[in-house]
Amino acid sequence: AQRVFAEWLGTAFLLAAVVGSGIMAQRLAGGNGALALLCNTLPTGAILAVLILMFAPLSGAHFNPIVSLACAARGQLPWPTAALYMAAQVTGGIAGVWMAHLMFELPLWQLSSTARAGPGQWLAEAVATFGLILTVFGCSARTPAAVPYAVGLYITAAYWFTASTSFANPAVTLARSLSDTFAGIAPAGVPAFVLAQLLGAGASIGLAHWLWPAAPASR
Repeated sequence: AQRVFAEWLGTAFLLAAVVGSGIMAQRLAGGNGALALLCNTLPTGAILAVLILMFAPLSGAHFNPIVSLACAARGQLPWPTAALYMAAQVTGGIAGVWMAHLMFELPLWQLSSTARAGPGQWLAEAVATFGLILTVFGCSARTPAAVPYAVGLYITAAYWFTASTSFANPAVTLARSLSDTFAGIAPAGVPAFVLAQLLGAGASIGLAHWLWPAAPASR
């Protein structure tokens, strides 16, 4: 129960940070899109490092169904536990979006109108997810203590070098579709984003298995 709750709460905090900082950035940037994106990027990378440091000893701090799926595929996480993690991540992400709306006194229930679609965006999501999974497994294999910082820095960078601003997370993608704010994505764009993320993850899992063979899960 503690492990599943850690995944729920960590993902909630992550989405509260992503959406909340996006709202704040849009309000303060004065219409400067680059400045707004930067102000959205830095809190996201920072909170990821903090949350992983906080919750990794409990649950592994996945906060991402793709990471849980990859760990299960590599034999590092039992499949029933992975399923519980993924459910917690999705519901936690939605709770985090709603909390951001309440903090900024916005309507709780929203649907995003921000269209994010097209081959470049889909390729960007596959690339972003591919790199994220390699970051997690590569650092875990050689320098586990660096994982929180590596993941935070990777996402900070990927916000800027990918056309999609690097969602790289189905729970984040779904939750952000429920916020008509700076960080939102129109619900119609969610399935293609998630499919691209799964394809990127599949490629990275195979490569990670070759580069860093995994030890089986102990429980």
